[in-house]
Amino acid sequence: MQINPFQNENIIQHRNLTNSQRRNINTTREGVVVNSFVKENEVSLNNTKDTYIISDNVELPEALYQDNQIVDKKLVPLSAIALGVMGAVTVLTAFVSHSSKVATNIAKEKWLPAVTRNVNLSKEKYQVIYQMVQNPNRKTFTAGAGVLTMSAMAFMGKTFFDGYKDIWIKRKEADIQKNLQENLINVETQAFSGKMQIIRNMLSKYTKDFEKYINPSGEQVIPDFGQKRFSQFHFTSNSQSQKKNKSIFGNLILGIVTLTGIVGLGYLSLKNLSKSKQHLAKYFDDTKNGIVELVKNSTEKTKKIDSENLEHLFSAAEADEEFIKEQVMNLNWESIEEKENFLHKIISKMKMSATKVNPNIGGDGTPRPAFNSFVDDYKAFFYNWLLDTSNPQFKQLFLGITGITAVSYGGKLAGDALKDVQVKKINAETELNLQKRLVSTELRNFKAKKDSAIAPLVEEFYKQVDSGSRSKEDLKTMAENILFEIKNGPPFVYS
Repeated sequence: MQINPFQNENIIQHRNLTNSQRRNINTTREGVVVNSFVKENEVSLNNTKDTYIISDNVELPEALYQDNQIVDKKLVPLSAIALGVMGAVTVLTAFVSHSSKVATNIAKEKWLPAVTRNVNLSKEKYQVIYQMVQNPNRKTFTAGAGVLTMSAMAFMGKTFFDGYKDIWIKRKEADIQKNLQENLINVETQAFSGKMQIIRNMLSKYTKDFEKYINPSGEQVIPDFGQKRFSQFHFTSNSQSQKKNKSIFGNLILGIVTLTGIVGLGYLSLKNLSKSKQHLAKYFDDTKNGIVELVKNSTEKTKKIDSENLEHLFSAAEADEEFIKEQVMNLNWESIEEKENFLHKIISKMKMSATKVNPNIGGDGTPRPAFNSFVDDYKAFFYNWLLDTSNPQFKQLFLGITGITAVSYGGKLAGDALKDVQVKKINAETELNLQKRLVSTELRNFKAKKDSAIAPLVEEFYKQVDSGSRSKEDLKTMAENILFEIKNGPPFVYS
């Protein structure tokens, strides 16, 4: 290490000083430091204000003083709901009371018929249990145990294949998501690169502007940033206004087209109803003419058939009471009493508001439970085969129906799995396209926020230029700090 000779000489001189000389030199140095930094006549934060671009007067945002109080919820809606429910219950009980009163004054033929409560054993396993309880024997137990075993096997097989489908879809979904994230790297890189390019553009632009005021030879022309921002805003407003006008015009056209379509379709519907009435009127006239012919050709031998046909034709023609009475009395039957009984039967039936259901389907009307079984299940064919294994057709039916059921379920399972995977692929592509489209939006958002953060600092810089109270060095400091804020300030590139 080489020692500076001047430094070596100072060390020797300082070492040869007496104690009083050392105290005097230290006191002198302390005075210089105190006078220069501690006892300075003018103490201010001008340098700090220049460094951080601090304005003399900055108002706080108006939103700071806004007090958005939460309005207390009233109990009136809860009370209204409670009273409304109880009021509905009161109205319902009043309706029941009124219905019982009406039932006592209504004619017998207007009464609603009694209804048998049918319990439909629509599932084969329920039908099997019913058979085992109702008719316990070797065949029902064997067939029932076979069906229940097959049901358990089918359930477990369905559970396995459903789980396999879910696992396969999940794995495909993982692959799709991985490919999506791989593709999104380029999109995010594009957005990141765009933000960096925006910052470089702003640095280049403002550096050129600031150099005009820092460089003495530069031409000091202050750009009107407020007018520029107003022009951009005005252009955007016009664009939005044009889009809004187009939207209103489009909605108006759509409304007119919709209204025209409604009126046109309504007119067409009324016209169709008019044609239907004409067709029905012709049908009624033809039916009445058929009734007249049937009455003319009626005989004592065809009495039963004629009565059944006339009963059906009177109902189909919606004949009135006078027409029915006239035609019945014109029947070529010998007994007047039979005609009157038949007329009374027809008139009573035409006046009835409801009729009993077919006993083969709904029972005899007794208000007690009735059991029936309409099974739509492939296991029913297995049950029939187990009941009679000697019938080969039962076996073929079971194998055919079960086979087509298994193939149908497998095809549906595979189709649903492929559909779900394709939907997820298309959704991933849609997400990727959306993110690509959002790059420009993200960059505009970034630039707008960057401009809003830098604009007050730039305006403060030009205020200081206008005032003329700042030196070139101070302006240079302010410009450097603005450029530093552009490069490193919010919004941040990595956010």
